[in-house]
Amino acid sequence: MELSVFPVSIDIFGQTKVLFDSDINRHDSSPSERDFGFAFNDSNFSDRVLRIEIMGGGSSSGSKPDAEGCGSIADWARHRKRRREDIIKKESVTISDVLAGAEEQILTNEQPDMDEGEEAMVEEALSGDEDDATSDPNWGFESLDYFRVKRVRELHISSPILAAKSPFFYKLFSNGMMESEQRHVTLLINASEEAALMELLNFIYSNTVSVTTAPALLDVLMAADKFEVASCMRYCSRLLRNMPMTTESALLYLELPSTILMAKSVQPLTDAAKQFLAARYKDITKFPEEFMSLSLAGIEAVLSSDDLQIASEDAVYDLILKWARAQYPSLEERREILGSRLARSIRFPFMTCRKLKKVLTCSDFEHEIASKLVLEALFFKAEAPHRQRSLAAEESASVHRRLIERAYKYRPVKFVEFELPRPQCVVYLDLKREECTGLFPSGRVYSQAFHLGGQGFFLSAHCNMDQQSSFHCFGLFLGMQEKGSVSFGVDYEFSARSKPSEDFISKYKGNYTFTGGKAVGYRNLFGIPWTSFLAEDSLYFINGILHLKAELTIKRSTDPQ
Repeated sequence: MELSVFPVSIDIFGQTKVLFDSDINRHDSSPSERDFGFAFNDSNFSDRVLRIEIMGGGSSSGSKPDAEGCGSIADWARHRKRRREDIIKKESVTISDVLAGAEEQILTNEQPDMDEGEEAMVEEALSGDEDDATSDPNWGFESLDYFRVKRVRELHISSPILAAKSPFFYKLFSNGMMESEQRHVTLLINASEEAALMELLNFIYSNTVSVTTAPALLDVLMAADKFEVASCMRYCSRLLRNMPMTTESALLYLELPSTILMAKSVQPLTDAAKQFLAARYKDITKFPEEFMSLSLAGIEAVLSSDDLQIASEDAVYDLILKWARAQYPSLEERREILGSRLARSIRFPFMTCRKLKKVLTCSDFEHEIASKLVLEALFFKAEAPHRQRSLAAEESASVHRRLIERAYKYRPVKFVEFELPRPQCVVYLDLKREECTGLFPSGRVYSQAFHLGGQGFFLSAHCNMDQQSSFHCFGLFLGMQEKGSVSFGVDYEFSARSKPSEDFISKYKGNYTFTGGKAVGYRNLFGIPWTSFLAEDSLYFINGILHLKAELTIKRSTDPQ
């Protein structure tokens, strides 16, 4: 019986085009999704024989399937790493050794008997994907021992069914050469891939697999990638995504071979892994040691989050430098990783100018790269607020989101400093309506530190009770970071933009002598209850943003007694 399963289309030149399973929307009912499980390895529904030549000793620990004996994702990863290390050792054999071994096989009749057609099929199978056969240690010739064929399995196959699901098999069956017309088709595989390949072939016929554990599904996913069966990759990815995610599994999914990571069918799995890690390490301070032990892919996933609970982007920069110095002791390697990968995870436009100056002199970055990053950040800072929002909106769909502001614990400020006639600065702090709403009933939000006269200051916005403790209201305070016993006399003024003019209106003036670790301000900045402050018709929220300004002038400084 002949099976016809190719969906086709006719182009304007009258040529027939085969539509592979990967070209068809998975929600459509297509012939490639039908269950042909009844025809698997059945000579009555087959037009060819697939000869699977299995290299390597079945008893060797290095030849066992990655999933065998693995009870968890971590076990699978460790087993796979050990096998890669064993393969590297075996690959020290020279090409002449391999050729000599092959010649010896023929002379001693160790090679299984095959006619000319079958031998040609071996060559054809290799010539079509020589790079793939050798670039991935799972499928290549690791040593002379692995070059020898240890076992052979033969299956009855239907070439239309395999070709409809796999471009690999389509090319093998329709390359126009004499071998493509042969009844016998030969594949060379490593013993460790045998179980996964059998599951893959079964999937091509039945659209399902029998394995249910994560390690076994990963083996099948690797095989599906090798033989270009996109529907199986999508199927395994979906099953893995529905399993409980752990830090180990999430990291492993992000470190799969690049060909798998680039596949559209695996994107939902890698996206879920990134989301898991971002949520797990949302507050890095809870797991500092775990965070420092994450892989490069894990670090990138965590730092891609807008919801990262961290003091400031300055802290992100310091954290990345600390991790890079621990993981890459070599300065050359560290510069390469920082410049090509990790710099994209730092949102330089939201760093303070004080820290940006340090970036320029940091030896961990190439000077040219550091200069470019700092210059781009300064240009963004110089843009008008509406232009900044426009640029951020344009980049909102980007992977790295370098112009998107995170939910910092310490809110970024804009800072203008004057040295003459007296040390003076103007500080701008913007708060979103939802941030202010979250302060009720007794919350606080702090600004990033800014420096004046060599001392660090900060602003803090509070939801507190008014002085008579009769209702909640919005308060704004100025504090100085504790640093020795140096004292400063400071004149300060708080202002806020107000409707309808939207100009800054002065709300409170005062002066205070700071001695470090102190804060001063006004408990009810706007003189209204909290409910009125947050009301829809509030005068102080312009397009959902509360715009605050603080002006500081140093009157005098007194040296320590």
